[in-house]
Amino acid sequence: MLKQSLQYKLLQKLSPQQIQLMKLIQLPTQAFEERLKQEIEENPALDTGKESETFDDDLSNEYDDDGTDKIDTEDINIDEYLSDDEIPSYKTQANNYSSDDEEKHTPYAAGTTFHQSLKNQLNTFRINEEEKAIAEFLVGSIDDSGYIRRSILDLVDDLAFTQNVFTTEEKVTSVLKNVVHNLDPIGVGARDLKECLIIQLKTKGETEVRSLSIEILEHAFDHFVKKHYKKLIEKFNISEDQLKLVNQEISKLNPKPGSSYAGNNKIAEQIVPDFTIRILDGELDLTLNARNAPELHVSKEYNNMLKGYQESTTKSKSQKDAVFFIKQKLDAAKWFIDAIKQRQQTLMLTMNCIMHYQYEYFLTGDERKLKPMILKDIADQINMDVSTVSRVANSKYVSTPYGTKLIKEFFSESMKNDQGEDVSTKEIKKILETVIKEENKRKPLTDDKLSTILKEKGYPIARRTVAKYREQLDIPVARLRKEI
Repeated sequence: MLKQSLQYKLLQKLSPQQIQLMKLIQLPTQAFEERLKQEIEENPALDTGKESETFDDDLSNEYDDDGTDKIDTEDINIDEYLSDDEIPSYKTQANNYSSDDEEKHTPYAAGTTFHQSLKNQLNTFRINEEEKAIAEFLVGSIDDSGYIRRSILDLVDDLAFTQNVFTTEEKVTSVLKNVVHNLDPIGVGARDLKECLIIQLKTKGETEVRSLSIEILEHAFDHFVKKHYKKLIEKFNISEDQLKLVNQEISKLNPKPGSSYAGNNKIAEQIVPDFTIRILDGELDLTLNARNAPELHVSKEYNNMLKGYQESTTKSKSQKDAVFFIKQKLDAAKWFIDAIKQRQQTLMLTMNCIMHYQYEYFLTGDERKLKPMILKDIADQINMDVSTVSRVANSKYVSTPYGTKLIKEFFSESMKNDQGEDVSTKEIKKILETVIKEENKRKPLTDDKLSTILKEKGYPIARRTVAKYREQLDIPVARLRKEI
């Protein structure tokens, strides 16, 4: 049986303008420029540069709460769009950002890719067509680090199925060793780290130290990697000084020969800072990148179209349809311009708050001066939602006297020191890093000892917390930090 009932629901809906603003806020500078170009291409009512004619872009919002247009084309008030009783807001705004303020970056020059360079080198070898086909296939199987990760048997099968080259494992191995392993940079085409290092040592020329290094790598690679120095000394009947020379020789080698190639085909990401913080006369000065503050206005051509419609004595249906289209584009242009203004205000307000919150750090560059700070701390101070602060922090960079930093790096949790004061986890990590850097490398400090030292310095943290911070700093365990 059907029943009718009345229900009350409290809903919160974002308007199209708010959604547009949130999307713009989270865009970094380069993505924002692309979005700006896209909007200008899609909306002919939007224009850039300086406008000479007066045009009132203070458009009336004739929309209901759900964002649907309720304008009747029969009753469009053209005067609201052409009124020049007051100067439009975009005319009175000073743009304090110039192209001179923008820091220039050296562009990356295009060059030969890593794999193309290897293939070009194959032309210098005297090999037959079958060997060249195998060599090119092997080069194509090399990853960006310079290694061939697949087995010879798999490569033989792939040559048959994909290249129609029927060969043997012995032939492929011969081409690999006699051709690919002689390509530059030396070490490419190796199947593992051990082979990569040995190839480089053999190419350098024979010396007593290099011969010993090759012998150790070939017969005791695991002991060497795990730094079992006592076992190596006993196994090869060598002195500690000799092992030290072997360590120095091997440390000069490149474990990833492919990544060292300057023309590697990886896309180099160029970071464009959204903000710049400078120290002027002992005070911090914050500026927004000029590329985030474009000059936008409504096209004068649309102004002339509306004037023509207003002055027309006969208003046809096609004219009314055109005016309705113009009205939609004008409203969209106004919303976009307003969204950009609000974006600039939000970015500056948020970053200014962060700058003053971490004032001591930005003055000195000492990471130990970073205060504990979470998103809510900033959101409460600027009276904005945590999600808005997150959108700014997660995707924006700031240029400081100490390098270009991702803003979210300034956020950290807090811990209590032995005096009950809140300290940043970044401060503890910096102290931990300093302690490890100053340790005796012949007897590196274990996580237990590091925990004890930090407690003596006033930071009572457990051993497993030390291990977690050490891993976050990409520092190996004590055994792997040991040196002779």
